[in-house]
Amino acid sequence: MKTDTHKSYKERMLRVLPYIQKHLDEKVSLEDLARVACFSPFHFHRIFKGMMGESLKEHIRRLRLERAGIQLRKSSSSITQIAFQAGYGALESFIRAFKEMFGLAPSEYRNHYQSLGQDPVLSGMHYFPGEDNLKLKTIRPGGKTMDVRIETFGPVKVAFMRHTGSYQTCGQTWGKFAQWAASRGLFGKGKPIIGASYDDPEVTPPERCRYDCCIQVDDDFMAEGEIGIQTIGGEEYAVYTHKGPYGKVAESFQKLIGEWLPRSGRDAKMEACLEIYRDEDCSKVPEEELTTDIMVPLHPEK
Repeated sequence: MKTDTHKSYKERMLRVLPYIQKHLDEKVSLEDLARVACFSPFHFHRIFKGMMGESLKEHIRRLRLERAGIQLRKSSSSITQIAFQAGYGALESFIRAFKEMFGLAPSEYRNHYQSLGQDPVLSGMHYFPGEDNLKLKTIRPGGKTMDVRIETFGPVKVAFMRHTGSYQTCGQTWGKFAQWAASRGLFGKGKPIIGASYDDPEVTPPERCRYDCCIQVDDDFMAEGEIGIQTIGGEEYAVYTHKGPYGKVAESFQKLIGEWLPRSGRDAKMEACLEIYRDEDCSKVPEEELTTDIMVPLHPEK
């Protein structure tokens, strides 16, 4: 099953790569690309980054710059025209990005290769449907295997406070929520403390990302003021125990979705990813020893 599913993920990725090439000059939406690859838009970006080793934005940017390199070497188009075709409205931005990638300014690059009279060959530019041309990070002999388990969690009733904005600033909301929960005597009862994230910050603008600070409550608990009530869970989850600072949780999510999932034999559901904070008082635990279960919801096994 795992082999078949990983093959399916690769086949789907091999559909989307030529599509990107063919529409390189267009503004193709994430939803369009996810549809071509038959992935959920909710998880497509992380899957793409895990399998390709670069984000979707970086991939498109690289292909456009590589094509610009070929145009500089083969065509007589002006650098301004080439910059515009590569998606840069400002020539200075194109020059800076091109020099960062190739080590030479566009004019220096053109002069150097035209003086040599060489035909351009840029190995990274083209992807064609075929196993040998798709180098996946998920195939890494000797690489460290994630210790992931499949568990059913919930459903559980939680009180929550919504944070809208960068995940890097949700600590402020957690502080406010913790004060409220402590005033209601909710800590110290063995009830899980949960974070629920709804958006991928690589896709959704940081100021629009949604995150809920949650704690499980009894069935008769009522909403009040900024505190809402909802039921979360009730799914099968891929669970990985993250050890270390909370600031590194996003990296573990990326590995779980982008690297483990394509080899797992499972597909992720378009539901909130969860974080279960296992240290009831994190202020008393050294950062490197903090324990967080990160959880990705899964479709039922086929």
